[in-house]
Amino acid sequence: MPAHTRTLFTDIGGVLLTNGWDHQSRALAVKTFHLDAADYDDRHHLIFDLYEAGVIPLDVYIDRTVLYRPRPFTRDDFRRFMFEQSQPLDGMFNELARLKRRHGLQVAAISNEGRELTEYRIRTFALDTVIDFFVSSCFTGLRKPDPRIFRMALDLAQASPAESVYLDDRALFVETAARLGFGTTIQYQSVPQTLAALAAAGLGD
Repeated sequence: MPAHTRTLFTDIGGVLLTNGWDHQSRALAVKTFHLDAADYDDRHHLIFDLYEAGVIPLDVYIDRTVLYRPRPFTRDDFRRFMFEQSQPLDGMFNELARLKRRHGLQVAAISNEGRELTEYRIRTFALDTVIDFFVSSCFTGLRKPDPRIFRMALDLAQASPAESVYLDDRALFVETAARLGFGTTIQYQSVPQTLAALAAAGLGD
């Protein structure tokens, strides 16, 4: 446990909001837009990393995975559907806001997301009212679990790993942060479980 936690780093998808564009969202897109599931899945996996790393914009992702042939819907229809999959989760955002105020925390996000989805989610759910800055794959060109994105976030925050908390729903990313020396690492499963773990790190009520 860190002696004094100064900075909390958190993922966004799976902790504060639903994932931006996960397998469940893609399965629903296949059903909604009558896509060939195998073809779309193959194309998605070949190109999505480039989108999340900020190499290509969302329109190019859609063109190469869906609109490479004529469809009875537009690019805007598919974009709108993608954005609509983002929804708040469980109330963790409000709890994080409360803990930030109580403990004077610096809060930063480390996330794998494409630019348009990141900007939409920040704006729509007012994430910047609690999160001080966003270390997203689309801004940095680095994707978790690359340790460089964690180190970049620490450098930007001017935070000591030992005095920092990392919160994520993915075990591999939590393990990466632990190996880098984060004082507390928490795999998000529920609000009560996470609040208990944060309290054990000195961030209780």
